[in-house]
Amino acid sequence: MAQAGFDRRRINGPEESFPPVFDDDDVLQSSSKPRQGRKPSEIRPIFLQPGLITQANGSAYIETDKTKIACAVYGPRQSKNMAYSENGHLNVEVKYAPYACRQRKAPIRDAEDRSIGVAIHQALLSSVRLELLPKSTIDIFVLIIESDGVEGCVAAGSVAASTALADAGIELFGLVVSCAAALVDNEIWLDPTLDEAQSVKGSLVLATMPALETVTSVWQNGQMQTADVIKCMELCEERCTEMHSVVAQVLLDSQR
Repeated sequence: MAQAGFDRRRINGPEESFPPVFDDDDVLQSSSKPRQGRKPSEIRPIFLQPGLITQANGSAYIETDKTKIACAVYGPRQSKNMAYSENGHLNVEVKYAPYACRQRKAPIRDAEDRSIGVAIHQALLSSVRLELLPKSTIDIFVLIIESDGVEGCVAAGSVAASTALADAGIELFGLVVSCAAALVDNEIWLDPTLDEAQSVKGSLVLATMPALETVTSVWQNGQMQTADVIKCMELCEERCTEMHSVVAQVLLDSQR
């Protein structure tokens, strides 16, 4: 005989439960110690794959160690409920996966999502030929699957979005490549991680079009002297030039 008050639809949990154990190999580094694992002028290895989202007009997936971002581009399509404009409209929306950060994020957009979206939008805006797309809208959706620092998300998201635009066949002035730098104890570290960013004096994200030798955006936080900012920009520009050839080759290989 069935037990009274027993709900067969309910899935009973285990009698004992334990908190999850996270990877604690990355210990917070002191600013007085040298960088571990990489030289100050080295960036993390990059994996880039365009065309993974078949439903989108263009897409790209980028992975730099613990930073993983997927980007999808839809359009150009006719703008609705908007006044006529001779130039097209570029829309960038950034969203974190609930499990992207160490602390679970609510499934709603917050100020951090919007600030990253504004930074990526500013990096891409001058590279897209919007004058050829009157009364049209290009929607770029960036999903941060795993985050290892805001600076890394802005840099990797800009590269992924530009790659997705090229994969969609949208005419560009050039590919946008981005790199981050941070000032740690009077030393410049490129591509800082989340743990490294805890002890920085200031950080900078540079977005460029190396084919045209043009800077599209500079995103800076913290307190930095003018000489340090210029040095960061020079180092980031060198790495952007190196990454540009990699991104261009990836796009060529994907069309074969």
